[in-house]
Amino acid sequence: MEDRVIRENGFAYFEEGEGPVLMLLHGLMGALSNFSGVVEHFKKDYRVVIPLMPIFEINILDAGVKPLYRYIRDFIEFKGYEQVSMLGNSLGGHVALVYAVNHQPLLKHLILTGSSGLYENAFGGSYPKRGDYEFIKKKVEITFYDPAIATKELVDEVFEIINDRSKLVRIISIAKSAIRHNMADELHVIQTPTCLIWGRNDIITPPEVAEEFHQRLRNSALFWIDKCGHAPMMEHPETFNRLLEGWLRNPVPN
Repeated sequence: MEDRVIRENGFAYFEEGEGPVLMLLHGLMGALSNFSGVVEHFKKDYRVVIPLMPIFEINILDAGVKPLYRYIRDFIEFKGYEQVSMLGNSLGGHVALVYAVNHQPLLKHLILTGSSGLYENAFGGSYPKRGDYEFIKKKVEITFYDPAIATKELVDEVFEIINDRSKLVRIISIAKSAIRHNMADELHVIQTPTCLIWGRNDIITPPEVAEEFHQRLRNSALFWIDKCGHAPMMEHPETFNRLLEGWLRNPVPN
């Protein structure tokens, strides 16, 4: 997927399929591959778009949730998308929530999975240590219920990012910004139909976070995936896609 990234007007993004726009927002250290199952499943009916948020390129003074929201806002305006269905995982969900608060007329559906915005146990309670491969490996593994999902390739990718000082400083700044930016008092304004798909074993944004989102987002439906951690679309792609597809056909609260 990386070899098909489009770069224009200061934006980098992946786009495949035809139809209504389904936009996917990745997490803090997310990659295009995180959504490969979603892309393959939905590209037959949707124009699936993944903007690459400039997490590692952003000015250090702007490393936070709101500047990333503004990047997504400007990207949507540049592309001229209307009535977007927006799916966000982890930090991507947080950015999607800020967009929803500010641009409801342009948002058809909101889908959150393991989203920050209320509470996030960032990096499992401690920040990553440069040069300590085993530490990084354990932090990647706790993202999933099944640690085998944390392949050596995935761990190596995160390890490389963490050992780049410039990238690490931005990651920590954005993570702290997400923790500070609690949206509990803003969620009541969101009337957009919202789908919450959550791993019952998520320890980064635990089940009680999903329950609070469900309570505060009045037009929401909540679905659980058992034996699943913080990235349901990676750990149980078939179940995730089935739940999402069913809800998109009939987006009613539960």
